[in-house]
Amino acid sequence: MDENLWLVVGLGNPGPGYAGNRHNVGHMVTAVLADRMRSNFKNHKANASVAEGRSFPGGPKLILAKPNSFMNLSGGPVAALLRFYSLDVSRLIVVHDELDLPFDTLKIKVGGGHGGHNGVRDIIAATGSNEFIRIRMGIGRPPGRQNAADFVLHDFSSTERSTLPIMLEDAADAIELIAADGVTAAQQKFHAPPA
Repeated sequence: MDENLWLVVGLGNPGPGYAGNRHNVGHMVTAVLADRMRSNFKNHKANASVAEGRSFPGGPKLILAKPNSFMNLSGGPVAALLRFYSLDVSRLIVVHDELDLPFDTLKIKVGGGHGGHNGVRDIIAATGSNEFIRIRMGIGRPPGRQNAADFVLHDFSSTERSTLPIMLEDAADAIELIAADGVTAAQQKFHAPPA
């Protein structure tokens, strides 16, 4: 096993109709990383689209994956990819939307519960472990009485879309930093209050 190999899974729903949804922010982050690595996604037998590469010569190897299943069934493809690449769950980074964080907030954590996120819940169930790294992308709470399920399946607002590219780049930076220098280094950089 390559000692510096990481599986980075961006959660979302498949198909163009969901592409811009808040729930698909994980897919968006893996797309940014694939562009940086000049790598294209290809279908994998684990029911996922996969791109491989390094963000810089001699750097960690990243396997970027977008499950082809719907969000609530993300666990099967993730468990299959871990087996295929002979990776321990500690080498898994999952990028997902987070209702409990304000929009344009990024938090990195290892372990813990699923926090009501069905994609994370299914990964914990399928892998038998919660000891993976999560990049929690804040999307905020729905306005007024809007249902949370409806909110996550809507596209980002025009105001949010102006900031979204920076948020995606920050998440990609955080993943590269985790792979190169560890979780603590990334937390120190991305959790620190702005100067």
